[in-house]
Amino acid sequence: MPAKSAINNSMSALEWSLLITLSILWGGSFFFNGVVIRELPTFTIVGGRVILGALTLLIMMRIMGLRMPSDRHTWIAFFNMGLLNNVLPFSLIVWGQTHVASGVASILNATTPMFTVIVAHWLTTDEKITKRSLFGIGFGFAGVAIMVGGDALHGLSFDVLAPIAILGAALSYAFAGVFGRRFKTMGVSPMATATGQVIASSILLAPLVMVVDQPWRLPIPSLSAWGALVGLATVSTALAYIIYFRVLESAGATNLLLVTFLIPVSAVLLGIGFLGEVLLSKHLLGMVLISIGLVAIDGRLWALFSSRKPVNKVL
Repeated sequence: MPAKSAINNSMSALEWSLLITLSILWGGSFFFNGVVIRELPTFTIVGGRVILGALTLLIMMRIMGLRMPSDRHTWIAFFNMGLLNNVLPFSLIVWGQTHVASGVASILNATTPMFTVIVAHWLTTDEKITKRSLFGIGFGFAGVAIMVGGDALHGLSFDVLAPIAILGAALSYAFAGVFGRRFKTMGVSPMATATGQVIASSILLAPLVMVVDQPWRLPIPSLSAWGALVGLATVSTALAYIIYFRVLESAGATNLLLVTFLIPVSAVLLGIGFLGEVLLSKHLLGMVLISIGLVAIDGRLWALFSSRKPVNKVL
């Protein structure tokens, strides 16, 4: 990977187009969920997504001439990563979307960088919370409180538990982001990491699908449900991972964070345009506050409007 100083300054037109494409693919996952949850239960959806995604990535690995690691230590890491980055968040988001709109789910999921800042502060030695990031976290969680807080006053109904589940998915992604840093030092390629974690996720989910959902007892899904499931696996998982690691390698993690701003846009537009969803004023206000928080955590606009380069003191 190029040096950080060389990849974080600007992005080419190709990198911008890949970043926008990635946001559409990941935003589309909320849309695909919204279609398939009408006919299939949670674990069947998530299991189908990772199994088909794993097969697609294995084919891509073969085409690219790459090989999977075979040592036990690496595969234990794959299983941990699969649990944190696929099994838990995918399941929580899909279940959450049975009670909240896809656009709302995508906005809540945009809190992932805020949770990442908190998790990294406690679990790493080189990524500590700064005053700027603390400001961003405050705005972000204020947005969450506006979106969820009113319903919470009336008790723990599904209208409250579903957003909490999606926030739990964001927290799981945060732990995965911190845990995933080790694969670079282990010498595991990004494509092998993506493929390994999805294979591990498939193995973890298979018993849950069989015991809990018993898919052989379910009605045969419609063509639209099958299409949505295939879209989740091939487009929003396999292809998205390939683009993700391409942008990460050429543009860096800081620029890649910009995708967080773009995912809710595509998810909200798809939900309104094709699923007939409506966002309430509290959802829009929450999205604005979360966006302000993300801008503060990202730091570039913050620095642009500062008269001099800011110095962030570690708390």
